[in-house]
Amino acid sequence: MINVNHVVLVGRLTKDIELRKTNSGASVCSFTVAVDRRFQSQQQGAQTADFISCIAWRQSADFLANYAGKGTVVSVEGRIQTRSYDGQNGKVYVTEVVADNVQIISNRNSSGTYTSTGNQSGYTSQNQTFTPAADTGYGSMDDDFSNTPSLDISSDDLPFY
Repeated sequence: MINVNHVVLVGRLTKDIELRKTNSGASVCSFTVAVDRRFQSQQQGAQTADFISCIAWRQSADFLANYAGKGTVVSVEGRIQTRSYDGQNGKVYVTEVVADNVQIISNRNSSGTYTSTGNQSGYTSQNQTFTPAADTGYGSMDDDFSNTPSLDISSDDLPFY
């Protein structure tokens, strides 16, 4: 029997990250990702969202605390975890996503532009900045690819034919 517990979310952080340390010195942060639903609400076509509780540990927590803030679009890959504890009003049940991998898709600057910042793997990526078009919310998709080098690929190089 195969058991699978794998979650992939893409959404915006609802507030700035607050980094905490355990007694043993491990970094941990809890955060909430607002993920839009595919359908619109009945109320004047308003977009609805789910607010998913997540937790990140060690390098992922440090990465988020250093580079992400409220409104940052992130990709979270992880697993669902449930736990419970005794609260003031009885037993409290918590369901959250434990993040194994976190990537920043874009940050919103004060000027209204978005900056692609890379991921938590430690690799440096080229920062790319674009300004969204007013009508669509996306940058220009026009590119003639004139600076792209051509590839010389023969049919013998392909794994299938």
